[in-house]
Amino acid sequence: KHTGTGGLTSSLKRGAKPADKPVAKPVSGAFKKRVIPPSEFRRFYDRCDLPICVEHTASGNNVGWKVDCEKLDYHHYLPIFFDGLREKEEPYRFLAVQGTLDLLERGSNKVLRTIPQLIIPIKTALNTRDPEIICTVLKVLQQLVLSGEMISEALVPYYRQILPVLNLFKNKNSNIGDSIEYGQRKRLNLGDLIDETLQLLETDGGEDAFINIKYMIPTYESCVLN
Repeated sequence: KHTGTGGLTSSLKRGAKPADKPVAKPVSGAFKKRVIPPSEFRRFYDRCDLPICVEHTASGNNVGWKVDCEKLDYHHYLPIFFDGLREKEEPYRFLAVQGTLDLLERGSNKVLRTIPQLIIPIKTALNTRDPEIICTVLKVLQQLVLSGEMISEALVPYYRQILPVLNLFKNKNSNIGDSIEYGQRKRLNLGDLIDETLQLLETDGGEDAFINIKYMIPTYESCVLN
């Protein structure tokens, strides 16, 4: 007796039904915002372990320091403030950003020795892939480079931790034609801010800066050689 369907001119076997809806294309999610992990800055501030407070004045809010910044242990406090750069809730965001800028301004030669401890907080903040947080980190990173000598050169070995996210968002510009970009005054254009930061890293980073930036961001063009 013949078994199976091979060689027969017809078959009663039903084939698979076509899908009712077309399968959607997979999304990589490269630009999707990540979950923001809680920061050490928030934990220390809630425990009242940071010598800062918000001062409300007629001209606006300021950071009030309970201790002179020059007397602080930068190895302990500066990484904590950098860790708070990824905060979006007030007053943590304001205190972390403004406190970091105050420490960089008054740190003189203390900042250079803390560079290795600042890399993980910077990387964690950039990896949130939140444009608002990335803009904040880039502005602080520029102040970090300008806060003392040799700091930009000390950052060169850590480009592999810092630059991958910048490579991802480098072309993140808004095509607005001949309209007015109101965010330009507040430096909220992510693509332009990344270009500014990379140029600053190259000009102040020594002779090895460009080749290391080029390795991580192949589309970057030198502002010195050109």
